[in-house]
Amino acid sequence: MLKDKYRNTFPEDFLWGGAIAANQAEGAWNEGGKGLSLNDIVPYTKDMDYDDIKIIRSRKEVEDGLTNEANIYPKRHGIDFYHTYKEDIALFAELGLKAFRTSIAWSRIFPKGDEAEANPEGLEFYHNLFDELLAHNIKPIITLSHYEMPLHLITEYGGWQNRQVVQFFEKYVEVVLKEYSNKVNDWIIFNQINSAFTDPFLALGILEDEIEHPQEAKYQAIHHQLLANAKAVKLGKDIHPKNKMGSMILDLTAYPSSTHPEVMFDNVRYEQEAMFFSDVMIKGEYPGYMIRFFAENDLDIHMEKEDLQILKENTIDFLAFSYYMTTLSHKGSSLTESSGWHISEENRNKHLETSEWGWQIDSKGLRIALNKLYDRYQIPLLIAENGLGARDELTKDKTINDDYRIDYLRKHIIEMKEAIKDGVDLIGYLPWSAIDIISASTSEIAKRYGFIYVDQDDYGKGTKNRYKKKSFHWYQRVIQTNGEKL
Repeated sequence: MLKDKYRNTFPEDFLWGGAIAANQAEGAWNEGGKGLSLNDIVPYTKDMDYDDIKIIRSRKEVEDGLTNEANIYPKRHGIDFYHTYKEDIALFAELGLKAFRTSIAWSRIFPKGDEAEANPEGLEFYHNLFDELLAHNIKPIITLSHYEMPLHLITEYGGWQNRQVVQFFEKYVEVVLKEYSNKVNDWIIFNQINSAFTDPFLALGILEDEIEHPQEAKYQAIHHQLLANAKAVKLGKDIHPKNKMGSMILDLTAYPSSTHPEVMFDNVRYEQEAMFFSDVMIKGEYPGYMIRFFAENDLDIHMEKEDLQILKENTIDFLAFSYYMTTLSHKGSSLTESSGWHISEENRNKHLETSEWGWQIDSKGLRIALNKLYDRYQIPLLIAENGLGARDELTKDKTINDDYRIDYLRKHIIEMKEAIKDGVDLIGYLPWSAIDIISASTSEIAKRYGFIYVDQDDYGKGTKNRYKKKSFHWYQRVIQTNGEKL
């Protein structure tokens, strides 16, 4: 009887796909009625320090992003997906994608975030985009908030620390779900919601220089996002019975740097902190370890009387997560007071290879993450991002021989299959990225992830022509054989 439950291959309906984000691909930052988003003011810096990537912390930096015309803002032009989506989707169909993840730019629907009415041009664009995907039999998997908060909600309201933003987000979500639920039923509410620990500006819209108690403000903003997530789940269920409402975390699997008991326990605490957000979104309540943290750090997180009930009654249907690498934890390691995209040398595992950007390559870590998350939550899992950033070279004959990417993806897919054999309910794989886009952390295109090469440099110059990489043809065969031919 038990052997009938054993699965040793990918399900027939497995969602082989690819992913991008609106802010990294669409461009057209000032077209179609779109307002400024927080990512439209993040500049590209040549010769940046990849071990200490700069993040925006002050109003002065925001003002510089609004006025300094000498800066380059790559996410304003993206890869021009706003205009090229039909041609790009035709390539995705040729690749064989069964699913495609992208996001709706909040500031394209509500340019400032607090308007009474939605922008009709923005609504029309996404209708056209989803129609094009469906015409090619590609399932849209849509993220509602992917680092695309209207800048006005930061400069005028203080970002997610202000409870009013919950109401603005709820209105945006209601409009979008009512508009598109006859075309889209798979929703990821927040992208990498726990990246609030990494970049409070991109994830929470917080300007740290204007806050008297930054840690308390951060957790207040996090509570508001978790509340907004639950309200979005309720809206999704009320608006259309077929809607599946998920949300997404950044996997932060860590290995203890030694077997010392203190280090071992601090690794447990580190991973608890990494999964705090998903604990709330799936179990519907604040875990004891965070309640203790708030009490011992004298953090007064304001909640309305009904908040905890809303969290309890509106939990997500599936958990999406991104997986790129693992790290090492040490005595005293904690996410609760951190910020910044730091990848220090002491956190690198000597047993693993490291990319040019300091990201360690650990395919076995993906199997560990899948087992860890499924054991903890017992709900369907979706790998919403996984991939290798590399400097691809376009040869004279217009080919890109990215065997390194094929090797990376192959090893991760092998571990996915092993996790399925372990009993993990894995429903899909959406590599980052379907096509080259602007990097989220460094705002450069040189850190390429796609199966499709975009002829464009870090300054937005180039033919913008698309070329299929060697990995395109490899992944095409993987999809055609449902993961059997790697």
